[in-house]
Amino acid sequence: MTPNLPFTKAQIEELITTYPTPFYIYNQSGIEQTTEKLYSTFNHNGFESYQNYYAVKALPNPHIMKVLQAKGMGFDCSSLAELLLCEKIGAHLKPLANGLPSVMFTSNDTEAKEFAKARELGAVVNFDDITHIEYFKKNVGALPELVSFRYNPGPMRTFGENNFIIGQPQDAKFGVTKEQLFEGYRICKESGSTRFGLHTMVASNELNPTAFIETTRMLLELVIEIKQDLDIQIEFINLGGGMGVNYKPEQKPLDLDMVGQGIRKVYDELITKNNLPEVKIVTENGRFVTGPHGYLITTAIHEKHIYKQYIGVNANMANLMRPGMYGAYHHINVLGKENSPLTNTYDIVGSLCENNDKFAIDRLLPQIEIGDILVIQDAGAHGHAMGFNYNGKLRSAEFLMQPDGAFKMIRRAETYEDLFRTIV
Repeated sequence: MTPNLPFTKAQIEELITTYPTPFYIYNQSGIEQTTEKLYSTFNHNGFESYQNYYAVKALPNPHIMKVLQAKGMGFDCSSLAELLLCEKIGAHLKPLANGLPSVMFTSNDTEAKEFAKARELGAVVNFDDITHIEYFKKNVGALPELVSFRYNPGPMRTFGENNFIIGQPQDAKFGVTKEQLFEGYRICKESGSTRFGLHTMVASNELNPTAFIETTRMLLELVIEIKQDLDIQIEFINLGGGMGVNYKPEQKPLDLDMVGQGIRKVYDELITKNNLPEVKIVTENGRFVTGPHGYLITTAIHEKHIYKQYIGVNANMANLMRPGMYGAYHHINVLGKENSPLTNTYDIVGSLCENNDKFAIDRLLPQIEIGDILVIQDAGAHGHAMGFNYNGKLRSAEFLMQPDGAFKMIRRAETYEDLFRTIV
């Protein structure tokens, strides 16, 4: 195997003989190992009822979802399409091991048909706004037995270091204020709901364990206050997602053990020592689970030497928009040249009529020649899922690399017939 890659150059060259680049590869074994590590960390720290609801938006492919489903994971949905994917694989048919529904619906600016499907699937409805309660009752019907609210803490001391993606809470369109949170629970209780959850999301791609420990403290303190003021027992707290990926080689990965131990300490301080009923801990990590195990494979097709050195590849921002959208770093390997000296400084670019269509800027890499295969790493979340068709670019195929090393196509590449099919 190539260092840091689960496949060899020969394997990719063989695949390319049938399926031209660009395409995505997801490493099933890596996804399963990360899932096992996530669960074992929380279980080892005494949270046997811990569950992760995989954020479907990160990689909405039913083949990937089935891999996670087999590991006991639930799914967090933010749209009707994601709910339909859960329905297709039967994710809603069996509760999680901790007794909670297998599907959670965390949306915003939600249409009635989306709420209706969530209710039909028995999903946890995680309300984003207090006005959505009456909207739900008017357009869908009686509230579900189990409801949750997304809490927005507003101005606060920043727990994390990478909130440039999600923004500061007070500037976010998501969630309810503390006053609205308490009023929302009161209304739902009076309207017949009997089970309750609490959710927040204040970190994104965070590598600092403190962010998740302090989020836990904030939510558990709310759990106690809600019980005292409203006589409502919160059944679970959802810490959101946000567990980060060390995209840059010099970054240290998130210390999961420190996260688990820190959350245990806070839980014992606030819940165990006060003899309060169990509060289940759940998360909704997507990026952390699949992000490090996805690879965008592309080929160098042009080189250009003007004021800078450019390598043009046959993938573009429509295949992976994170670098262009966020300035995000993704490590790049040139297959077969992993041990070659880093002699050239390149911008790695695509063909869109946009100057931000760049996978790397001023990146030190080995000498690249036309025909070289480039692997853009850590692309297993918010990669293909964020694809688009600007300039008529076609979205690529996706492959699952199975534990035996075989490549299974789990999505074919788009064709121009697909692109033009909706035109009347």
